[in-house]
Amino acid sequence: MNRQMRLVLLSLITGIVLMLIKFIAYFITESNAIFSDAAESIVNIVASGFAYYSIYLAAQPKDENHPYGHGKVEFFSVFVEGGMIFIAGSIILIKSIYSLFSPQPITNVEEGMYLILATSFINFAVGFYLMKRGKALRSLTIEADGKHLQVDAYSSIGLIAGLLIMKLTGLAWIDLALSFVLGTFILFNGYKLLRKSISGLMDESDTEVIEEVVTILNANRKPVWIDVHNLRVQRYGQELHIDCHLTLPNYYDLNKVHDCISDFDQVLNENLHSKTEFFIHADPCMPECCHYCTVENCPIRSEPYSKHIEWTTVNVTKNMKHFRDR
Repeated sequence: MNRQMRLVLLSLITGIVLMLIKFIAYFITESNAIFSDAAESIVNIVASGFAYYSIYLAAQPKDENHPYGHGKVEFFSVFVEGGMIFIAGSIILIKSIYSLFSPQPITNVEEGMYLILATSFINFAVGFYLMKRGKALRSLTIEADGKHLQVDAYSSIGLIAGLLIMKLTGLAWIDLALSFVLGTFILFNGYKLLRKSISGLMDESDTEVIEEVVTILNANRKPVWIDVHNLRVQRYGQELHIDCHLTLPNYYDLNKVHDCISDFDQVLNENLHSKTEFFIHADPCMPECCHYCTVENCPIRSEPYSKHIEWTTVNVTKNMKHFRDR
């Protein structure tokens, strides 16, 4: 069992235990707000179960039918988790509206608060750990699972605060208000996860990774790398696929071009914290490149070097050499 699967298994076991505690709290209090919190725990369990399977599938090697591997399933996992959260939020809002017209008396509020407080501490601790490990492992599934648990912990803290106010004031409507607020909060977080997963499934460019790539390239820039453009980054699970155009001196032979591309590949693979596959297209330089080219003793230079062009997320992603962007 790999590290990611162990982390998801931790989330799954935690979710089952906390769900049981929350439903015990609901049954002894009959609180709509506590029911809202318990209902989300069911989502945690279902999402963690699917995440466990997706981590297993993403770890499978490339094959003829999946030449880029199985990493995209992580985006689907996040989509399922976001969808489940969205559905849970909708159910909570529906029950809140129903209870508005058919209220139930609330009992044993203090005991219920203690149980929910215990679950919030556990959820926050496990969620924090999963998010930290998810970022280190570059796993969207682990990170999303950790974020979900932390959101659950925050909502539980808000729930406790509201129940305490209700106990002190005796205002029963606070329970319904809390349930409605929690449902809306859960809906919003489900939407954010859905948005993130759809972006990945639609191959939306990963701006954070592009910024990281540009920083690494500027720090390790070589004179013969005259410019980089048409840079695109796609994430497949823990792996990155990067393609770009690299402008090189047009008098280089094929062996020299191959060496330059290998250096470019090595620089990024040594500094990025993900396994990276490159597709680099070599472009020959043109006379218009001379004013920003820093190659020394160039035999074909048509004008002296006069301008430094910093590589940015704007000019490296455009499909044009940098002199065309003046």
